[in-house]
Amino acid sequence: MEKFLKKTGWTSVITSIVFAIIGIILITNPESIIKIVAYILGGIFIAVGIVKIINYFSSKGSSDLYNYNLVYGLIAIVLGIITMIYSNTIGTMFRIMIGIWIIYSGLMRLGLALKLRRGQISSWIAVLVLAICMLVFGMYIVFNTNAVMVTIGIVILAYAISDLIESFIFVRNIDKIF
Repeated sequence: MEKFLKKTGWTSVITSIVFAIIGIILITNPESIIKIVAYILGGIFIAVGIVKIINYFSSKGSSDLYNYNLVYGLIAIVLGIITMIYSNTIGTMFRIMIGIWIIYSGLMRLGLALKLRRGQISSWIAVLVLAICMLVFGMYIVFNTNAVMVTIGIVILAYAISDLIESFIFVRNIDKIF
């Protein structure tokens, strides 16, 4: 169990580093990043749609009653075009997903703080404070519809730093928990 928890702690460190990179990118170049992601997603949808349509005609799917590759292909192409046209909406969805992830992480850290408290580990207060900060950051991202991507990048970077600190505290004290 101890080995599993250490591995989980290091996975959290890697996740925090990825979030820090995302935060730095959003701070330095927010608008173009969102457009690039939207165009990549749209391109993937369109490519999948084309493959489905080709599969439909190459397998003589018109005579097979259960072959919906033509319909799936057309839907995927339409979704790809919509994704490219409404790239700003993709940014909003991205903001909400990141906020929800940070709220989830904060709630998990809150639970960890309570476990550390039960184990009479003195660093539980620091973990509790970081968990509350994560919850506040996550709610700010989710509920602030006028949040500029740069601000989101700063909040994500702050989250990543606080999560890194908490993860190192967790990994360092794993032996004391058992």
